[in-house]
Amino acid sequence: IEAEVGFVVGAPTEPGSPVAADDFAEHVFGVVLVNDWSARDIQAWEYQPLGPFLGKSFATSIGHWVTPLEALEAAKTAAPEQDPAPLDYLKESERFGYDLALSVSWNGVEVARPPFAQLYWTPAQQLAHMTVNGASLRTGDLFASGTVSGPEADQRGSFIELTWGGAEPVRLDGAERTFLEDGDTVTIGATAPGPGGETIGLGEVTGTITAA
Repeated sequence: IEAEVGFVVGAPTEPGSPVAADDFAEHVFGVVLVNDWSARDIQAWEYQPLGPFLGKSFATSIGHWVTPLEALEAAKTAAPEQDPAPLDYLKESERFGYDLALSVSWNGVEVARPPFAQLYWTPAQQLAHMTVNGASLRTGDLFASGTVSGPEADQRGSFIELTWGGAEPVRLDGAERTFLEDGDTVTIGATAPGPGGETIGLGEVTGTITAA
């Protein structure tokens, strides 16, 4: 699995009109949790020289609730400093991310807490990069952050990182586990600071592996 945060486009653009990083909030409606499932055995076979394709094209799960950006004003936080400085089209006058605390559970056991606030490239920069060549946005479009992982072992947002490619098994239900098996259920949730010091939930995305 890959724990990701998705962004849903609200306001469209015309083809050939790049979106500046500072205009992120003018075009994005809200946030939804994403699980980008990956078949690592297929991916390992195809990614040289093709890159991951069939290993990641078969399933993507999104949460049942889109949280509007307006609800996340209190969750804004300073994004990591970038060195070297990015190209001009990626520069932000107000550089910020969102303090989202993700939680990944494997068969009901929490195995990771990826920190979204530490992402090097902000959602605004991602949107600017996707549209700098003139690609247009449509209402309802979804783009995802990529795997959210932190520097600590318990902050890794994909199971291939969490188990270090199978070299570091996870203790689960009294057994050592490395990769997903039939019957396994994975749930990704997240919380964020809300108005008045409250904590708000971003919904969950859950999926269960079934036999072929």
